[in-house]
Amino acid sequence: MISKDDKQVEPKSIVPQDHEEDDVEEDDVVDETPAAGEETKKKKKKKKSKKKKVQQSDPPRVGLSKIFTNGIYPEGEIQPYKDDNTWRTTSEEKRYDERMAMEDPEITYQTIRRAAEVHRQVRQSARKHIRPGMTMTEIANFIEDGSRALVEETGLESGIGFPTGLSLNHCAAHYTPNAGDTNVLQSGDVLKIDIGVHVKGRIVDSAFTLNFEPTYDRLIEAVKAATDTGIRESGIDVRLGEIGGAIQETMESYEVEVNGKIYPVKSIENLSGHSIGLYQIHGGKSVQLVNNDDQTKMEEGEYFAIETFGSTGRGRVVESGECSHYAKIIDAPRVPLRLTSAKSLLKSISSNFGTLPFCRRYLDRVGESKYLLALNHLVQQGIVQDYPPLCDAKGSMTAQFEHTILLRPTVKEVISRGDDY
Repeated sequence: MISKDDKQVEPKSIVPQDHEEDDVEEDDVVDETPAAGEETKKKKKKKKSKKKKVQQSDPPRVGLSKIFTNGIYPEGEIQPYKDDNTWRTTSEEKRYDERMAMEDPEITYQTIRRAAEVHRQVRQSARKHIRPGMTMTEIANFIEDGSRALVEETGLESGIGFPTGLSLNHCAAHYTPNAGDTNVLQSGDVLKIDIGVHVKGRIVDSAFTLNFEPTYDRLIEAVKAATDTGIRESGIDVRLGEIGGAIQETMESYEVEVNGKIYPVKSIENLSGHSIGLYQIHGGKSVQLVNNDDQTKMEEGEYFAIETFGSTGRGRVVESGECSHYAKIIDAPRVPLRLTSAKSLLKSISSNFGTLPFCRRYLDRVGESKYLLALNHLVQQGIVQDYPPLCDAKGSMTAQFEHTILLRPTVKEVISRGDDY
């Protein structure tokens, strides 16, 4: 829901693409030879109709089911496993396992590939339209309106996976505008855009960084390279600590020059990538961004968000600023709630978001009002988790890149990979 004060972008008319329409073709005239004494008759063949495909509008507002009418969505980037797992690529047994997975509606890869295609189309439009001078609320609405339209939002069946992250400059993560936010994007800002889309609880979590002048190009390059390193090193039976070491080595091989001063790029040591569960953005395993002794292994069939953050500051974040992100805790304790408003709000959260993260704007959108006291009570009771913004030192700059990967039986699929990153 967009408030009166928020600017709306009207989509241009849709150019037909996967939709059936008449496309008239004039065929050759047929001359029939008459019998003696009869007049010559000419007939025309019937007009043929061709099928055309529905194209996406600009900005994107056409649901993907109208474009991919057969329900088959693009596969992500395929990376073969390496070292002790190269045998998986040609294993008949593992190929059979994949065929069975595709036929199972509960685990078919088409579900998350649909979410990934939504993500690709929405972010490519966002990269084209976002410019300095826009408010954070305008940017969030632009992205979320597109995501909702393309994924054809339907309750908890499909929709937004988590609030759109729009963290600026020294703020690395967990900022999205609350109602009344007046922040405006400036030309010197470094903007992290973290977008989540889900279909049947399968969440695509992918992020990128935008800048509008070249000062911090090397920072952005470092983080993108570190994320690609993390993806390359990931695989079945790989230890999480080893991935962190490879990420740090790549990240910290870069430096940034600002006004004649050299700043080393640092991995943010207390942020991490993570496994992704069904309707659960943090699935329990963490992929740290620095070398560590975690012996936990990645396993076949798991989904991971491989994300890295680099900083020109201290390389460590702290909670800072007004909270916007929240999520209902999966194994929350069953405790009596003394506030009637808290009981009502919990019911609304459960029905609208389940265990998916949400923000205050989303509560506004579903009709909740005057809920802060109730929301804080749910946090205090350990039923809802709050996620305040995470920031490095003021004056520093941070960047982020992230992809969702699937460890299939035969290959690693970078679900969210696109032409842009």
